[in-house]
Amino acid sequence: MTALKAQGLRRLLAGAGRALPFLIFAEASLLAAEPADPYLWLEDIEGQRALAWVEAQNRESEARLTADPRFSAIEAAAYAVYAATDRIPYARQAGQRMLNFWQDESHVRGLLRSAELKAYLAGEPQWEVMLDLDQLAEAEGENWVYKGAACLEPDASRCLLMLSRGGSDAVTLREFDLDAKHFVTDGFVSSEAKQSVTWLDVDRLLIAKAGDGFRATDSGYGAELRLWHRGEPIKSSQVLLEVPSDHVAVSGAVLRNALGTFPFAVDSPTFFEETVYALGDALEGEDAPKKLPLPKDVDWRGLFQDRLIGLTRSEWHPKAKTAGEPVPAGALFAVPLGDLLAGRLSSVETLVRPTARRAVTDVRVGRLSLYVSVTEDVVMQLLELRPQKTGWSHQAVPLPENGSLSIVSANAHSDLALVNFEAFLKPDTLYAITLGQAPHPVAQLPARFDAAKLSARQTFATSSDGVKVPCFVIEPKGRRGPLPTLLYGYGGFEIALTPSYLSPLATAWLQAGGVFAIANIRGGGEYGPEWHQAALGANRQRAYDDFAAVAEHLAATGVTRPQQLGIYGGSNGGLLVGVAFTQRPELFGAAVSAVPLLDMLRYDKLLAGASWTGEYGDPDNPEDRRWLAAYSPYQNAHPEAAYPPVFLTTSTKDDRVHPGHARKMAARLKAQGHEALYYENTEGGHSAAANLAQLARRDALVATFLMQELMAEPNSSG
Repeated sequence: MTALKAQGLRRLLAGAGRALPFLIFAEASLLAAEPADPYLWLEDIEGQRALAWVEAQNRESEARLTADPRFSAIEAAAYAVYAATDRIPYARQAGQRMLNFWQDESHVRGLLRSAELKAYLAGEPQWEVMLDLDQLAEAEGENWVYKGAACLEPDASRCLLMLSRGGSDAVTLREFDLDAKHFVTDGFVSSEAKQSVTWLDVDRLLIAKAGDGFRATDSGYGAELRLWHRGEPIKSSQVLLEVPSDHVAVSGAVLRNALGTFPFAVDSPTFFEETVYALGDALEGEDAPKKLPLPKDVDWRGLFQDRLIGLTRSEWHPKAKTAGEPVPAGALFAVPLGDLLAGRLSSVETLVRPTARRAVTDVRVGRLSLYVSVTEDVVMQLLELRPQKTGWSHQAVPLPENGSLSIVSANAHSDLALVNFEAFLKPDTLYAITLGQAPHPVAQLPARFDAAKLSARQTFATSSDGVKVPCFVIEPKGRRGPLPTLLYGYGGFEIALTPSYLSPLATAWLQAGGVFAIANIRGGGEYGPEWHQAALGANRQRAYDDFAAVAEHLAATGVTRPQQLGIYGGSNGGLLVGVAFTQRPELFGAAVSAVPLLDMLRYDKLLAGASWTGEYGDPDNPEDRRWLAAYSPYQNAHPEAAYPPVFLTTSTKDDRVHPGHARKMAARLKAQGHEALYYENTEGGHSAAANLAQLARRDALVATFLMQELMAEPNSSG
């Protein structure tokens, strides 16, 4: 279920050191009956009363922040970066095309465009527009936001475009012909819903959705996988696999290579479990889907030639004839597909083993090679693996060091892989990797700031239980004494925060004389599944203890002072910020919580929240509810506490994390007399921004708030 995982971010508490008021309040909240929630009305997303409250809060926040002389300059600088025409046009290979989605000042909603493969690799793409989203939105009177395309491999001339109204996760699917550059007349169209789709062949799709007569899970995703024929009413489509409502979702996967086409169904009971079924004769209604003998917490990554490739989340003892040693947690493995389809295991190959400091972070399948990114103390390397007569060859791909690598494009029909390199102070370079050749730079991002004035280093804090927690610090060269510092964190869902070229928000902060830091706390994926699992459920407090330890470390080592330390995080990172300032307010001078979870006793009842009980626990389970109540920011906000100023942001169109979390927290903090600002973008989905201008405005609002709270007022010249 990789489509449902949090992708992308790219770019904050220990019992012994916890403030005494928190201990009193937390214990009281567990012993006393929970009072009625006076702000439930703010969960009515489009309710008239709720939107009137939002409008009033937005006016207050904008009046304060946009009037600051720093705001306009930050917004303009951020927009110049986001909309720059000299940025890298990242693309994926689609047959002999390179397919790219592009937004700039002239194309606010964006262009879907393509270039010939050879020209793109030569750095001279001649872009041909496939679809102009601005024109489409105007013609149809819709607020379309592009959410991606599912194309039929290997030629990829037919694609299902995913269009969202305002940026929500719910999309409309519409069939598009890349050769003809228009939507297909009487083609596949699936109405707006949270849905997943994959091509079986040109006339058949595997589709799961929450709507159109399909059952939905409690998490709001499809509970039925169906086979949909061209021209057939979707409500009449054949049900292939149904899952219980308390599972996260079901989806289809069709893997293709030179050996054939292999359709599968994937049942995800929780966010971190996958039961994989081969569909086979089930497509003809002659048999039931066949469950594959894989561990329930497998993270399967595709089909390489005749082997299924996956990652383990826990130690696996496969019942195979030549099992050998168990497969450790976090390892990359390969299993013969024929064995799996026959319901047996003859052998399991462990391709890459993790260590205490080394983890596999990504795996992509090529025609003749596997491309595997690994981290060593959160710094990345790319490996190329190829099968031999006995075993596999491992070759390190010669790319720059001390940065992050992301595999932009690779597929089972090509010998080409596109890999991006970046570091905090080094702009992105896109490399083409082809068999037997050195990596070739295809495009490079021009420098967006003067890196000569800055330095980046890694340091380690010691958490409450003695665990060493990495932290990156980017600061002015020759820094003397403590400076205002912005600390960013996430700590969840196996997501690793690796070095990436500094964002406009981070750049604005550094250019104003601050320090920017990133905490690699437990709950993330920096050291593999064990690092993530160390902060699951009942152990969630470890992530918050780690974040507090990093904050204390930054103060103890002279980087900053508590009153100069701001914290920022979004989504799960927004929860992190909420816990941080309610548990340890004395450590921070300001806090920004974006698109956050904050009411952890109701999160599973709000939008996609039920899908995350595997991460946090189930509030309906008394034992789980006890530990959730102990840290839930909304329930642990109290008028007697001395919190730092807080800025909460979200989006009306976020249908992943309910805007009610941020709304209710802001209302409660204000009613208790705390300093809190609130801003809600009326579109933009979980990113809280639907276009480049909104991204720039979001950054400027956050940066201005932090500067107002943590830095001296600007002089008359601004």
